[in-house]
Amino acid sequence: MDLLLTGGTVVTMNREREVLVEADVLVQDGRVARVGRGLKSRGTRRVVDVRGKVVLPGLIHGHLHACQTLFRGRADGLELLDWLRERIWPFEAAHDAASMRASADLTFAELIRSGATAALDMGSVHHYDAVFESARDSGFRLVGGKAMMDAGSAVPDGLRESTADSLAQSLSLLERWHGSHEGRLRYAFAPRFVLSCTPELLREVARLAQHHGVRIHTHASENAKETEAVRQYTGGQDNVAFFHKVGLSGAHVTLAHCVWLSQEEQDILRETRTVVCHCPGSNLKLGSGIAKVPELLEAGVAVALGADGAPCNNTLDIFHEMRLASVLHNPRVGPRAMTPLRVLEMATVHGARALGLEDEVGSIEVGKRADLTVVDVSGLHAGPAPEDVLAPLVFSARGSDVTHVFIDGKAVLKDGVLTTLDAPAVLASANAHVERILRRRKKRARGS
Repeated sequence: MDLLLTGGTVVTMNREREVLVEADVLVQDGRVARVGRGLKSRGTRRVVDVRGKVVLPGLIHGHLHACQTLFRGRADGLELLDWLRERIWPFEAAHDAASMRASADLTFAELIRSGATAALDMGSVHHYDAVFESARDSGFRLVGGKAMMDAGSAVPDGLRESTADSLAQSLSLLERWHGSHEGRLRYAFAPRFVLSCTPELLREVARLAQHHGVRIHTHASENAKETEAVRQYTGGQDNVAFFHKVGLSGAHVTLAHCVWLSQEEQDILRETRTVVCHCPGSNLKLGSGIAKVPELLEAGVAVALGADGAPCNNTLDIFHEMRLASVLHNPRVGPRAMTPLRVLEMATVHGARALGLEDEVGSIEVGKRADLTVVDVSGLHAGPAPEDVLAPLVFSARGSDVTHVFIDGKAVLKDGVLTTLDAPAVLASANAHVERILRRRKKRARGS
């Protein structure tokens, strides 16, 4: 059905980065048909008055773990490798299809409620159909794939897989889901990180991704100890340099974190147009460090934003990540490097590049998919109204300020209420499943 948003401040994020005051957005057949002032509602079945509000391109997470949301608050106080081996991997290994669905439902409910319309997700090793099923039913736009883990130390039996099985299961998921539901769901190969993958697996992922025209999504240089372990594992090579050697670089590759980069690695990212995802909340909570995002952006590297997983961040609110990204780098590079516009670019146009969807989403332009987020920045915590509308969006706004979210022109949040997910039921299911998993783990621990 047609949709007309009327009277809002439209932050287009188009090439000119136009901001249109008291403007309208007309949607037809799930795509933006017109943007401007004084558009007529004649024949339009749905008209939404957004006067006094801001209309944004749907916000995009460039790195996420929907499989981990069920375990929020249960892996605090640890650095990355201990966090993985002692808490996260055992929790992920305890998932079944039902608990995975509960975790994904909770994820997409939170993301939509806080203004996100799309994400690049890495699952656990098994049950990734449940994540796609949740995205399908919630109306969310998802690029994702199962984690691939055919190597590594302290990997639970429930996660370890052979190279052949990892590739076969990934290809099976790709065949079932890639491009389905009018292209809203797409597959990405997701080798977990260097330490959990054999070089043989990574080389074959590089070949298959090129053959099938899909993305690769992995982690790189997140933690200093991890980076040193990678050097030992690869005979002295750093993360990005090793990935580049085995074919995991290029505009179709998104690398999460990239905190501990050598100059050689920064050059590789720039020369190959590999996309980076900055996850400031996660990097701070795990004590991993602070990525040199201003330098990467100045070098022309596309840097997206992401929350990572709930257990290493606690919140999946991308407004939280925008706020952190805008102020985190100031002590080192000064307060003018990460402007509101630059940060909003990370959450929209660069996010679209991280998902390989820059021709479809990330800006409000004629012909693009109507993924739209409406934000009310008139609250006490954002007032009084500033001259630059981008400032309160990045510095002050919260996910709770989002009033409407549309994906392909369909309302998935209306007046702050989810329309495709039942929030109380989602939360109740999540509580029940995590309690079931904890009881099972305690029973097994007593038995051992």
